[in-house]
Amino acid sequence: MSRGHMQIGEVAARTELSLRTIRHYEETGLVSPSARSQGGFRLYTEADVARLMVIRRMKPLGFTLDQMRELLAATDRLDSGEELPAAERAELLGRIRAFEQDAQRAVADLRVRLARAEEFAATLRERLPQDAAAP
Repeated sequence: MSRGHMQIGEVAARTELSLRTIRHYEETGLVSPSARSQGGFRLYTEADVARLMVIRRMKPLGFTLDQMRELLAATDRLDSGEELPAAERAELLGRIRAFEQDAQRAVADLRVRLARAEEFAATLRERLPQDAAAP
């Protein structure tokens, strides 16, 4: 195996994503293995793992695959090392800023849902007789 490359199993363990999920993200164009071994095994780099972590973090916040693809395309373009025209750079940064704002709204919504769930659990706990409390 090439130095700096990981097989899909190690990537799955590091990202806590299943092999099937990683392959699905490959099929949908969100991530591509950086290389293949002589035996045809997918090989990934740290940058690929970082990309999968972005995807993994977006998923529970309700972002769609298309939105993930859009954000990754914008960050890829900014990170390309290419000198970008000011207008394009500003537009890309605006897109990323919009995603950050969407993420902040999703986090706020999750906090509200968590608080409601905690209140409900406390209400149930209060209704239990003292001798029925959990161990």
